[in-house]
Amino acid sequence: MESFDKVKKQLQSLRDEYMHRIDAIEVETHHKETPVEKDFAEQATQSENDDVLTALDDEAQRMIMQIDAALLRIDKGTYDICQSCGESISHKRLEAIPFTSLCINCAEKASH
Repeated sequence: MESFDKVKKQLQSLRDEYMHRIDAIEVETHHKETPVEKDFAEQATQSENDDVLTALDDEAQRMIMQIDAALLRIDKGTYDICQSCGESISHKRLEAIPFTSLCINCAEKASH
């Protein structure tokens, strides 16, 4: 079994990065540092900004879930095994997308 210590550190660092983003988004969307504007037009702009931030938060949450799943697969010894077909995931693919759970063939099938 191959050691994925380097990948594990990379994934943990990426996870920390996304957690930092989520924390920053929370500060902005809950207006912890700046109050809600009194002007209606400014409130509308703030609301649109909050919508964008919420979408970014959702994406960051999904990434953390994928990273956590990849870390669990490393611990279980199944990191480089496709969760769909059971074949090996190429090292090049894992280098490019370290949190992927699908080989290239299954990923292409899933995207269609």
